[in-house]
Amino acid sequence: MSAEYEPLTIDTLSQRLGKLSTLKARLGDDPALWTVQEVGDGNLNLVFIVQGPKGGAVVKQALPYVRLVGDSWPLPLKRAFFEYHALTRQAIRAPGDVPEIYHFDEIQALIIMEFLTPHVILRHSLKAGKRHEGLGETMGLFCARTLFRGSDMSMETAKRKSDLALFADNVALCDITENLVFDDPYFDAKMNRHTTPQLDGLVAQLRADVDLKVAAQHLKAAFCNNAETMLHGDLHTGSIMVNADETKVIDPEFAIYGPIGFDVGMLIGNFLMAYFAQPGHAQAPGSRDAYGDWILETTIKIWATFETEFSALWRKERTGILYSARLFEDQGHTLAAEQALADRLNDIWAHTLGFAGIEMHRRILGLAHIMEFDTIEDEHLRASCEAKALRLGRMLAVNRHVLRDMNEVCSLAKLMEQENAT
Repeated sequence: MSAEYEPLTIDTLSQRLGKLSTLKARLGDDPALWTVQEVGDGNLNLVFIVQGPKGGAVVKQALPYVRLVGDSWPLPLKRAFFEYHALTRQAIRAPGDVPEIYHFDEIQALIIMEFLTPHVILRHSLKAGKRHEGLGETMGLFCARTLFRGSDMSMETAKRKSDLALFADNVALCDITENLVFDDPYFDAKMNRHTTPQLDGLVAQLRADVDLKVAAQHLKAAFCNNAETMLHGDLHTGSIMVNADETKVIDPEFAIYGPIGFDVGMLIGNFLMAYFAQPGHAQAPGSRDAYGDWILETTIKIWATFETEFSALWRKERTGILYSARLFEDQGHTLAAEQALADRLNDIWAHTLGFAGIEMHRRILGLAHIMEFDTIEDEHLRASCEAKALRLGRMLAVNRHVLRDMNEVCSLAKLMEQENAT
């Protein structure tokens, strides 16, 4: 490999990576027999599938700019460093839930990892109306395990503070979150876009909503100030790969320390948007109703599993500096420990709802959209689906301290779906 950074291409990859023993062991010794396909459909990076006589691997390389925008928006290559370190930690905290890493090259900003096949991106499955049994449980467990075990409730203090310092340097990607997620949707920002003028009135209404703006900034303050745990930082249905039997979480390059509810909220917000998008992909009116119900059931299961597993980890793995057992169980104050757990879960719940609502707004009004909405061909129908999501997003953000549980949230979503939203 070159001592200087150079983007890979389909034509140069085999030659440049052909001497790596870890890659030859999985593909075959002769790079001339390898096939290379560029599959990156995200906003930031190059992604290649490389296959040979023995098997396959994925090569992901950062570009020095935002791919969605171009070289007018430069971006540090070091994000590959943060993604690599996040994946290694997630592999320990939630074994089997992330792809195996084969090789990391910091200078070339590339990670070589497990080729997940026949997996597909979950977002595509949700658009196509495919069910994945156990999905809610898997994602609830992943969130609880990575977020609890990456916090001061579990980690050794020195290691946790060292990790906090390491990921605090992920400034550029954190800046994207702070601005594109929490600020831009609520004013006429340069990079904003919504897909149909039929939303103009609702967009103006949301941007004039002072209660919503205050809620969004309170949530931004929580994101900026509450370094509770290592976050995935961009956990949505495009960062999850699935097949009939397995779920894997990918792409944690936005990893940063932040509030526990952020990852859970982003994930739930994307499931709720997928629910509202279903009429736009139905072959006949009502033909996706049962599938929409399954999406909501999965959303309920994510939170229920998260809450159950987080509670179990609290009782078994609370070995960090927070809520020490020497103050509670060791003093015979087990009920006080349970009270503290309930308080923490209430705080996480409110953050989860708020971040879910903000995520729904930024994915419709900001720069980075979701394909479930964008691929709805009927403009009026698309506007109707998106308007319902926007209104529920506002309700979640502003009323995050009032709504009691995920069943209530999903009931509101069903009521919203039944309304003529535009």
